[in-house]
Amino acid sequence: MIHPTAIVFTGARLGPDTTVGPFSVVGEHVVVGARCRIEAHVQLTGHTTIGDDNRFHSGSVIGDAPQDFKYAGAPTRLRIGNGNTFREHVTVNRSNKVEEDTVLGDGNFLMAGSHVGHNCAIGNQNVFANGALLAGHVTLTDRAFISGNCLVHQFCRIGRLALMQGGSAISKDLPPFCVARGDNGICGLNVIGLRRAGVNAEQRLGLKRAYALLFRSGLRHETALEKVAAEFVGEPLVEEMLTFIRASRRGLCADTRGPGRHQDGENATSEL
Repeated sequence: MIHPTAIVFTGARLGPDTTVGPFSVVGEHVVVGARCRIEAHVQLTGHTTIGDDNRFHSGSVIGDAPQDFKYAGAPTRLRIGNGNTFREHVTVNRSNKVEEDTVLGDGNFLMAGSHVGHNCAIGNQNVFANGALLAGHVTLTDRAFISGNCLVHQFCRIGRLALMQGGSAISKDLPPFCVARGDNGICGLNVIGLRRAGVNAEQRLGLKRAYALLFRSGLRHETALEKVAAEFVGEPLVEEMLTFIRASRRGLCADTRGPGRHQDGENATSEL
């Protein structure tokens, strides 16, 4: 079902039950899966491959050239999985080199005016609120929540189930399960997100104690890592956090409360 005013290039491929709305454009090298809904005034362009059950709202531009002065017109790519929603005026750029794609996984929700830059690697079930902006080469795993008007610098990494408070900005890595506040700050764990993900009270308490040692104890970085690794053997969520921290090359966001101010216990603070 293609509206008469839409333009679908001859090389484009549309899956079964996919609809194209008024004045939308589907480019020559675009492949769209089944049951996708392309609303009015949408542009799908570039070497873009899109899975099934995606929805593109009015004004979204998906797969256009990277905003990178080094880009010289190479046939770079964007790959999108299944079940994603792109609200009004969302922009997602293809990569800046043929050796690496821009990638979005499954079930992501990109609200109006959000942006995913070139060469980003986005996992599954992430939420980008209105005006959330990711620069190039950002890595974001699964089930993170990027609140309104947040800024993420190029090459940053954001861990699973992390949350950025509205208007926050990071140029360093945001560990999994943590809440970003202000500029390169964190203020505890994403407790609500952890609960919704089925993380039980005992696991949350372990994460809270590990967080306190890593970010509020005043211990040297390596000493804190060694202490947490020794104390929380066999706790997969803590080990996930440690693996992320050890892989950091940009450095980590720092706790806004500073060392020595934490309390232990399940209900010690609203932030933890």
